[in-house]
Amino acid sequence: METGRVPVRDLVTMFISALLGALAVALPGVVALRLLRRRSIVVHICVLLAIAVLAVLAGVIGVAQAMFISRHDLRVLLIVISLAGAVSLVIGWSLGRRMAADAMWADEARARERQAEANRRDLIAWVSHDLRTPLAGMRAMAEALEDGVVVDPETVLEYHRRIRVETDQMARLVDDLFELSRINAGALRLSLATVSLGDVVSDAVASALPVASARRIRLVASDTGWPLVRASEPELSRIVTNLLRNAIRYTPSDGTVTVTGGQDGDGGWFAVTDGCGGIPDSDLSRVFDVAFRGEAARTPRSNTTHDGAGGGLGLAIVRGLVEAHRGAVAVSNVAGGCRFLVRLPANPA
Repeated sequence: METGRVPVRDLVTMFISALLGALAVALPGVVALRLLRRRSIVVHICVLLAIAVLAVLAGVIGVAQAMFISRHDLRVLLIVISLAGAVSLVIGWSLGRRMAADAMWADEARARERQAEANRRDLIAWVSHDLRTPLAGMRAMAEALEDGVVVDPETVLEYHRRIRVETDQMARLVDDLFELSRINAGALRLSLATVSLGDVVSDAVASALPVASARRIRLVASDTGWPLVRASEPELSRIVTNLLRNAIRYTPSDGTVTVTGGQDGDGGWFAVTDGCGGIPDSDLSRVFDVAFRGEAARTPRSNTTHDGAGGGLGLAIVRGLVEAHRGAVAVSNVAGGCRFLVRLPANPA
């Protein structure tokens, strides 16, 4: 079978016809992309694919108009291009959605990293302040004792007592930092067992009672209705203790802190309600952030127990420990104060 060479004039004609057809589609497509520049990545990918397919289609039609393609071949090409275009658009739409999801995830990850870095800076600032203040006081009292400036026995005993209190305060801060580092590093290992939530709450209330009594704050806990939960008892005790300490810190003298609990379809729960006066709505979502201490309504009152100071880590630890138990913790405003609600998985039957 003999095949002839295509004349140069025909090649030029086909090239010009295909080029003009493609440009007739591409130029409006560029304008459309500029108008859609604020739309999603899915729209951009679909528009680009549509431009490519329509450009090919316009080129084929242009060549057919120049009588280089028969009607039968043109119908075949139109069918093939239409099917290829439809498949390309479906694949482009699917890939575009995946790319958009990945981009959104990457943006969220960067935002979390920026927030974590800001939290670390805040934490360093708070901890530096909280360590500097007691250390300066302890150094001053130690120097006074060493230089013999203080010789009165009662004053000496008072200095010793204050040094011990400041030491205990720094020890609590170091414990909080260690616990938070374990949570953030994923090194926390829970020994889950069947735990009586009522026993844990009773022990925590008894431990917090001296601090509450010193501030003339009533601790009220339900005697019945406590469920069994699936938890690690030391960490669960830490959760309850931190919430009680937080409630006592922000409740004014002669106030009341109430602990209630029960069980529903989602598992066991307990709630600590204080008399802090409420939390501004803009701060509710930040209460469990590292180093967050709140604004005016929740500024610690000065007291003789020195329990108002802290690194702002207690509630962050609560959230980390609750989530490690596959539970949830939330806070809401109630009349005269706020309510911290903790939900834990129920003990399996």
